[in-house]
Amino acid sequence: QVQLVESGGGLVQAGGSLRLSCAASGRTLSNARVTWFRQAPGKEREFVTAINWSGGSTYYADSVKGRFTISRDNTKKTVYLEMNSLKPEDTAVYYCAAQPLYSGSKYVVANYDYWGQGTQVTVSS
Repeated sequence: QVQLVESGGGLVQAGGSLRLSCAASGRTLSNARVTWFRQAPGKEREFVTAINWSGGSTYYADSVKGRFTISRDNTKKTVYLEMNSLKPEDTAVYYCAAQPLYSGSKYVVANYDYWGQGTQVTVSS
């Protein structure tokens, strides 16, 4: 089992920045991928960015590329999402999730067994 706890959400003006954290506990993440998804009201949950725990390969949705950065701290077992140049369309509940690397596409919500509770990000115009 892996437990994930997000933090760092809040209200920010357009153009501002926020940093989200996803703290993991329980099983090792050495063969896992940690991913951030987001879900806006009335919309499906969508992939934002992912990082492979071992090796650190990263992946980004086109909508956030160049503005968001994912990183990890091995000693703290924490994944960070640095969000810059925020736009109103970034408003959503942000979730971190974890999957073993062999669990299929990183973009598919159903492939993830472990989820955090979510943290709200609101960007005002």
